[in-house]
Amino acid sequence: MHGMKIALLSLVLGTGMAVQTPAEAREPRQGNSVQTAAQQRGAGQAKRVQRGRASFYANHFHGKKMANGKRFNRNSDAAASRTLPLGTRARVKNLENGRSAVVTIQDRGPYKQGRVIDVSPRTATQLGMRDAGVVMVEVTPVALPPG
Repeated sequence: MHGMKIALLSLVLGTGMAVQTPAEAREPRQGNSVQTAAQQRGAGQAKRVQRGRASFYANHFHGKKMANGKRFNRNSDAAASRTLPLGTRARVKNLENGRSAVVTIQDRGPYKQGRVIDVSPRTATQLGMRDAGVVMVEVTPVALPPG
């Protein structure tokens, strides 16, 4: 109540002081761009370069639903990551031969220890990893999804 009196007095006197009443302080503002700590950690994680092992989807996953609700296409640039937000575009570089490809994170995984990304068979061919199956890669986010 005391805050309300100060705000009213400021208006009457024209001091231009911006004082929030306790009720205003509790209500969320529309369009507030302040991120929660979890969102900030996630954004920081999404910008970080990751190194680890990459594998690729087996052909029997063709047509199965991914985490984003779409169906997996073995000839697409789809990839799976546990940490990058869905919709993120990332450059994957094969550290064993220097070849790279850009992928779109559309699924969750891989769930095997030490692996940071699963790529489509088409992308695996571009990276030159089809024979090896699993290779060391560097994953660099290029574009984060809006929002």
